Amino acid sequence: MLQAIRQYAEVDLVSLVHDDEEASHVEGLSASGIRVWPARVSRMRNVARVPGVLLRRGALTHALLNSAAVHPALTRITAATRLDVVLAYCSGVAQFALQPPLSDLPLVIDLVDVDSEKWKALGRTARFPRSWVYRREGKYLARFEQMACREAATTLVVNEREREQLLTRVNGARIEVVENGIDLGSFSPAAVPSSEPTCVFCGVMNYAPNEEAVLWLVRFVWAEVRRRVPAAKLLIVGAHPSNQIRGLASAADGIEVTGTVPDVRTYLHRAAISVAPLQTARGIQNKVLEAIACGLPCIITPVVEAGLPREALDACRVADSPTQFAAEMIDLLGYGPARRRDIAASANLRSLTWEHRLVPLRRLLEDAVRATAKQT
Repeated sequence: MLQAIRQYAEVDLVSLVHDDEEASHVEGLSASGIRVWPARVSRMRNVARVPGVLLRRGALTHALLNSAAVHPALTRITAATRLDVVLAYCSGVAQFALQPPLSDLPLVIDLVDVDSEKWKALGRTARFPRSWVYRREGKYLARFEQMACREAATTLVVNEREREQLLTRVNGARIEVVENGIDLGSFSPAAVPSSEPTCVFCGVMNYAPNEEAVLWLVRFVWAEVRRRVPAAKLLIVGAHPSNQIRGLASAADGIEVTGTVPDVRTYLHRAAISVAPLQTARGIQNKVLEAIACGLPCIITPVVEAGLPREALDACRVADSPTQFAAEMIDLLGYGPARRRDIAASANLRSLTWEHRLVPLRRLLEDAVRATAKQT
């Protein structure tokens, strides 16, 4: 998205930075002509704020996704540059766009997903006290989303499901769909498809829906897969695995937990199939698009299917129970490598490139500028 906007606008990026790995990308973005203002997040400081937030109104998202460096950076930018429009990416940082010194500028918010619905769903399945925390987060984040949509010239989401959800809450707001894409130049099949019965799940592993999905897979599905395919292996690939996820690693059970990896494509190319057993999902699961682009058929749950573009579904099998999920995994692992690759290739991803998906973005940003100019 940044590279697309850079083709027609000067860009200042103020970004929360959580660790050295994230900070390592600043130099590359700066070299592309984007002025980058990294704002380090103090995890200890933000976690210390949580009890106070729980005792009053407000979303934990905004307490945890925060940095004391944001406002000084915004003040310096607005003092030095006449800004035309603000693009706030996701509900976590949209709070900054609604405060001085940005609050009087034309605003486009990209919510991506309706995050409050995700927290509400987790609140229905998690155990107490997490269930209470998740339900509370859903309530207060929904209030923020409604207020933000009213303040923004335009709010963006990634598919019609998210748009329809928002429209039930916010009458009169302009809500547009700009779908996620995929870099087909970067994600492509290995020269030779893997013949090993290896399954892969990719995702940030301290993210509650991903953690929930993997625990469900291992607890209710994996034993049956291993009984029928004793050589089967499961790769759990992604940064920040929780202690529960790390505890799943077992050579005897064929489970590998990688933690942070330099390049997820290495692990996609090792695999025969990809799995996305999410029980809670909003928006588009890019992990599925990336796996398909790398030549892997995918097994998904109905909530994942509901968010995917129709072009991707030919490469997917949908399973809504542990028994069915295991059966689909066993079936695909029984195919030869060439047949599995043919299934993945049946999905037409050419229309899902970022270049194609982001075409509407320039018009929407320019519309926000013109609409605000008319009002003044």
